[in-house]
Amino acid sequence: MVDYGMGNLLSVSKALEHVAPDHQVVVTADPAAIGAADRVVVPGQGAMPDCMRQLAASGARDAVIAATRAKPFLGLCIGLQMLFERGEEGDTPGLGLLAGRVPRFAGAAMKGLQVPHMGWNEVLQQRPHPLWSGIPDRSRFYFVHSYYAAPREAALTAATAVYGLPFTCAIARDNIFAVQFHPEKSQSAGLQLLTNFVRWRP
Repeated sequence: MVDYGMGNLLSVSKALEHVAPDHQVVVTADPAAIGAADRVVVPGQGAMPDCMRQLAASGARDAVIAATRAKPFLGLCIGLQMLFERGEEGDTPGLGLLAGRVPRFAGAAMKGLQVPHMGWNEVLQQRPHPLWSGIPDRSRFYFVHSYYAAPREAALTAATAVYGLPFTCAIARDNIFAVQFHPEKSQSAGLQLLTNFVRWRP
């Protein structure tokens, strides 16, 4: 699990240890350790400009990019958003690995709704994927965010949710799977998703 000085590291690592007791969960910013890992998780919460700056400062940026090309990769929250080209928060460049942007919830559709979007929401699976195994469609997951991924390629979207407007809350391509919600805070459905990731052989 990539440590770049931000994110809900303890709860994510504890959840991974719970679902993978026979595996070693290492929290690190060491590029060599990230490169040697069998699979990589990038959690995150907070502001995207800070997250991107800390990812570069930690020395882990290039190792994360390499991981997205070579091994099972799971991005959580900012770990999803950073995969795209640019975020509206601070007009921040992302890693640019996926085509699209990360806009803020805004506009008439949000009238009367609080931003950030915080709490439980149904997740509508858009297509089958091994990480949905054992998770019924419309299961509820826990969200905390003001921004969301807007992929340019519809085929990237693995799930959507609705908060004022429909938005992409999970993406999948090859060995990459990333979600806007927090599986480590999402009880049985979240633990099942993490279990599926540990077992995934893309």
